[in-house]
Amino acid sequence: MTLSAEVLWNLLPPGAFADDRVVVSAALEPAYEVGGDAYDYAIDGDTLHVSIFDAMGHDTAAGLTATIAIGSARTSRRQGTNLPATSEAIDAAIAEQVTGRFATGVLADLDLRTGRLAWVNRGHHPPLVIRGGRQVATLTSVPDPPMGLGLDLSTGLLHYQLEPADRLLFYTDGIIEAQSPDGEPFGLERFIDFIIRREADGMSAPETLRRLIQAILAHQRGRLQDDATVLTAEWRTQRQQPLILERSRPTAPHEATQ
Repeated sequence: MTLSAEVLWNLLPPGAFADDRVVVSAALEPAYEVGGDAYDYAIDGDTLHVSIFDAMGHDTAAGLTATIAIGSARTSRRQGTNLPATSEAIDAAIAEQVTGRFATGVLADLDLRTGRLAWVNRGHHPPLVIRGGRQVATLTSVPDPPMGLGLDLSTGLLHYQLEPADRLLFYTDGIIEAQSPDGEPFGLERFIDFIIRREADGMSAPETLRRLIQAILAHQRGRLQDDATVLTAEWRTQRQQPLILERSRPTAPHEATQ
């Protein structure tokens, strides 16, 4: 592992989690040469907290920036801080610790009783909603500035109402901007179509993401130009039985921090 990977793998939660209300699965590639991508999730009572970050660069400083983002987000979450204020705390922490660096990201809370989603977008790609085998929403907004630049929020907290069995997709630009040797991007449409087709086949979320990463690697002939990270969260009713999931990420040191 690179130094960045050693640091980040000790922070990331397991690649899969399921109970009777939600199924979460995540994948990050390249696993042993992580640059600036990171994800986090935790269950706190009736709330699922999710965050995804993409830090500037592909070096140790990028890994440090992502690490600061996760640490600051967790501190704020445990203090009961709301999402806009949490993103501002991350912004201040990055600016204080890593000069000239920034990170984009989405921080989201899902109410597991009602399916009500709240999120803040700090310069990141918008989350997607898959329902009944098709994409039903792109959670677009005027994104707030990336974290670390000390710029004020303009949009703040956003909301969306999920339906049972809806699947949320969070991802970094390494997924959709992955290019083949002749310059063809993997693209958003191909990404969405891949997820929908595997869902139609009845494939589990971890296996879907494993195959997605393999497809992106094949598209680039085995050489990623950027970290590729994706996280899915499926809101389920308590009458549905949880999937039996296995950890889908490569073996690496970690601690699941709630």
